[in-house]
Amino acid sequence: MTRVLLIGNGAREHVIAETVKRSAHDIALFSCMKSNNPGIASLSEAVLAAGYNDREKIGAFAREHGIDFAIIGPEDPLNNGIVDSLKKEGIPSVGPTKSLARLETSKTFTRNLLEKYDIPGNPRFKTFASLEGIEAFIGELGGIVIKPDGLTGGKGVLVQGDHFHTKDEAMEHCEKILRDHSSVMVEEKFEGEEFSLQCLCDGITVAATPPVQDHKRRFVDDRGPNTGGMGSYSLEDHTLPFLKKEDVEEALSITRKVAAAIYQETGEYYKGVMYGGFIVTKDGVRLLEYNARFGDPEAMNILPLLKTDFVDICRAIIDGTLKDLNMEFEEKATVCKYIVPKGYGLPVEHPDAGSTSSKITISDMGDANLYYSSVDKREDGLYMTSSRAVAVVGIADNLDAAEKIAENAIASVTGPIAHRPDIGTKVLIDKRIKHMKDIRG
Repeated sequence: MTRVLLIGNGAREHVIAETVKRSAHDIALFSCMKSNNPGIASLSEAVLAAGYNDREKIGAFAREHGIDFAIIGPEDPLNNGIVDSLKKEGIPSVGPTKSLARLETSKTFTRNLLEKYDIPGNPRFKTFASLEGIEAFIGELGGIVIKPDGLTGGKGVLVQGDHFHTKDEAMEHCEKILRDHSSVMVEEKFEGEEFSLQCLCDGITVAATPPVQDHKRRFVDDRGPNTGGMGSYSLEDHTLPFLKKEDVEEALSITRKVAAAIYQETGEYYKGVMYGGFIVTKDGVRLLEYNARFGDPEAMNILPLLKTDFVDICRAIIDGTLKDLNMEFEEKATVCKYIVPKGYGLPVEHPDAGSTSSKITISDMGDANLYYSSVDKREDGLYMTSSRAVAVVGIADNLDAAEKIAENAIASVTGPIAHRPDIGTKVLIDKRIKHMKDIRG
């Protein structure tokens, strides 16, 4: 029997748990969650309720249950060094050490790495520990993006034209960021279409999963504030409608060079997920950022399609034998839509802002997959929290059918909820295609 420890409690970890349990091997799954996810709990032999910085408690739980390896879901335990502490217990992980997780936790580390090793994809950028010099650098760029140097839950990036317009507003944002963070990064703004390429890495070999497009904006037609992600889609031909084959190849090439550079820089092999957020521009593919774990929601687009045994993949990542494994995915389209409280992501002055922790009822999901995210299961039913509640995934031979499966399933959920009905629809896809055609000229 293979005894696996999963750390995390979101919808991403729910789909990871499901994928582990689908293995042909004899699997016993154990989970560490800071809040109870009923989907993960139902798949687990035992559950540890603990914070992700409680390394001693997690280590004791792993020893007690004879864990063979761990899978780290979210970024917080990576940043807290859980891989390092489990390694001291003799337990390997699918996930990088704290030092290598800087690929996500320090935007400065990643930008400097690309610059030092002459890897394509970087924008013009500078990191500032104070306001000195920021105004002059902003004046050199046509459009700018402002980022705190650290974890922000996917919501910390501020883009000119979306979140602010003037130089004075940019300086105000930088000043605010520097109150809470040690530094702020200012970089040039790219014009194009974004996509996610989640890759698996054993330190030497980098293998790509199908590309996915995420939708961060809260409201239909990409309006409103950024969120952790309202949904995502992927196509049956493992590309995206606005991408060329060479775009995906270029993104994969960047990630492979980054994996090699990390080893050259640190002497340590990166083992886990290297999830690149890329943007395709008129001048080719550029890197927006890396994450050191699967995306949420993007994991829910690709893991249900995985034909290769996921436990074999995890073993190959740990053992450094990923090159010997042929990773295959079903040729299906997927659409993931998040059900959220009406008040999710809204400013306090919005009339729906207080609508969060309410009860919901889920009836017939039809052919859709359901993954619990931030929910509270009580004796009298299921309650939302203030964050994303439930992810619904439609899988079919084409995008239109997958979108209908997801949308029909959402209709069976009652309560004060919201979602993005336009994700995966022809109207939104055509807008993406036209945007990219205009950019490429």
